[in-house]
Amino acid sequence: MASGAEPGVAGTPEGSAQVKEEPAQRAGDTEQNALASQNLVERYLEYVRVEKRLASRTVELYALDLIKLRDYAAKVPVALTDVRNAHIRRWVAQMHSGGRSGRGIALIMSGWRGFYAWLGRQGLVASNPVQDVRAPKAPKPLPKALGVDEAVQLANFKKDSIKRPVDEGYSPNSSMTSAPRAAEAAFLELRDAAMVELLYSSGLRVGELIGLDAQASAEGNAAGQGWIDVQAAQAHVCGKGRKWRAVPVGRMAIAALEAWLQVRGVATSPALFIGRNGTRLTAQSVWARLRSRSLQAGLSTPVHPHMLRHSFASHLLQSSGDLRAVQELLGHANISTTQVYTRLDFQHLAKAYDAAHPRAHAKGPKKG
Repeated sequence: MASGAEPGVAGTPEGSAQVKEEPAQRAGDTEQNALASQNLVERYLEYVRVEKRLASRTVELYALDLIKLRDYAAKVPVALTDVRNAHIRRWVAQMHSGGRSGRGIALIMSGWRGFYAWLGRQGLVASNPVQDVRAPKAPKPLPKALGVDEAVQLANFKKDSIKRPVDEGYSPNSSMTSAPRAAEAAFLELRDAAMVELLYSSGLRVGELIGLDAQASAEGNAAGQGWIDVQAAQAHVCGKGRKWRAVPVGRMAIAALEAWLQVRGVATSPALFIGRNGTRLTAQSVWARLRSRSLQAGLSTPVHPHMLRHSFASHLLQSSGDLRAVQELLGHANISTTQVYTRLDFQHLAKAYDAAHPRAHAKGPKKG
């Protein structure tokens, strides 16, 4: 809530801001207000459609928001040009108590705010009554993480009937006329398997993953490119704010990386993960490959790279309980960012309790 706002507006049906009701108006005045409001709304919608050239769907949504505003004003009754800050606060409270989400209210208020900004430029209002009003805070959604069994299912997934690319003479720069498609498929399979293992093993961001080089170099270090150290089982990554950190790489991920490095060969790019043409993978490519692989592995939900990062953090916290260690491994600047995983951990424990505890589903005593 903005500074100067009355406390508790969003928590009560009417809010704590008391709006003095307008004196009863004559029927003619009410009809005149309605016609004036309709005219202003139509003019504004014409403005955003013609002058601002907004998409037709956006104009439709603006129209719905303004119809809601007009309806609220008609119930007071008050002309749209006479709406005050207290009215807006009261209507926000009513929407919130009616079950509308904070995000939905924020979108509606954005439409109202633009309307009153336009009225101000027309000289029809002295101030914007929506300007310092904020929507109720929406609850922060929990990050989506896989269950342990699902994560292992994805990591263990291997495509059947693949031949090693080296047996077929495949290289990332060869054309399809000189390299069989089966060899290319095997090349991609080993790469994708290594990416999945590394994402889940070390909790990397997708930008950190594609920023890894196959080995350390002065040029890569200056450019903020990380590198993989297979011998030390570590990944050196450059995270947000150009902050470097070293994260351990698990045994299964090291095995997958060694298999991948054997077929990656000498590429034109120093990147650890390269595409068919030998250049560094993009984040979009990783998202697409992981989504496809998760569906092929039989998971019900398409997986994206950050979901594996969330899974890494959640599963590590469940088994270790060491929030500070998880913070350091994820590269979070503030512990508050990492604390969201404690909610996931509690959610996991609550599900385990409901499924296993003999008193979880016991019926309470009958009421007399």
